[in-house]
Amino acid sequence: MTAGLAVLSILCGWLLVQYTRSILEVRSIRRQLEEIERGSRMELGVYSRQREMLALCRKLNELGRQNMQGQIRYEKAQKQLKQNITALAHDIRTPLAGASGYVQLAGECRERGRQAYYLQAAEGRLKELGDMLEELFLFTKLSDADFEPDMRRLQVLPLLGDCLVGMYLQFEEKGISPEVRFDSEGFRVDADEEYLRRIFHNLIRNALLHGTGNLVITQQEKRLTFENAVSETSRPDTEQIFEQFYKADSARRKGSSGLGLFIVKELMEKMGGGVKAELEQEKLRIILKFP
Repeated sequence: MTAGLAVLSILCGWLLVQYTRSILEVRSIRRQLEEIERGSRMELGVYSRQREMLALCRKLNELGRQNMQGQIRYEKAQKQLKQNITALAHDIRTPLAGASGYVQLAGECRERGRQAYYLQAAEGRLKELGDMLEELFLFTKLSDADFEPDMRRLQVLPLLGDCLVGMYLQFEEKGISPEVRFDSEGFRVDADEEYLRRIFHNLIRNALLHGTGNLVITQQEKRLTFENAVSETSRPDTEQIFEQFYKADSARRKGSSGLGLFIVKELMEKMGGGVKAELEQEKLRIILKFP
């Protein structure tokens, strides 16, 4: 009987010690978590050798690392967003200020020919601004989960021709001309007509803004390639060219929102196709692949 009580006492004492250690470990973990909550980047540590306590500590540290990585990504994204908003505000102000300046000059001018020139220039700046705002609207629309293109069987060459004719003045101002080479003039694709026009418009506009030579558009099988020469300062990173707000030269503001090629990629993928960019011997090729 006495021996049994002694064993029971020892067992109770051992359990009490283990319980006390567990309580102390939990309190230690709580204090460490409070330190982490206040901004410390320490990792949790325990003195216990109990597998459950060690497993708990490892899991909490893993969750802490994931949370920290998420916080770093969030802060980086917020910083990038602020930079993009600042750049976008600048981009929008530029054509708006230009249009305002030309209107003011037209109002002060007495010569009819010169006045017409200023008003035409103001109209050009406002159209530039309208294109940028339209891209912003489409950018927000693309993030909508319910976005669905209206797919139809379309003949490509007439649509492309309309886009090129609509930008005739820009080609003339730049002193370049488009070259269109189709293996099949009857080439057709399944696409949304409005968005296919937007894709062509953005690619042509990109070549006009950043290219240095003629724009060559070729069709082979189910691929359309837009090719133009680029200068040393306009050489894009083909890995980043389709990212939102990307610009090859961040110091250069030429009426571009930085969303044009991002929208091209998103629309092509929404319609079941794809797009890629290649840079070879100072020539940029953007290749549309239709399903």
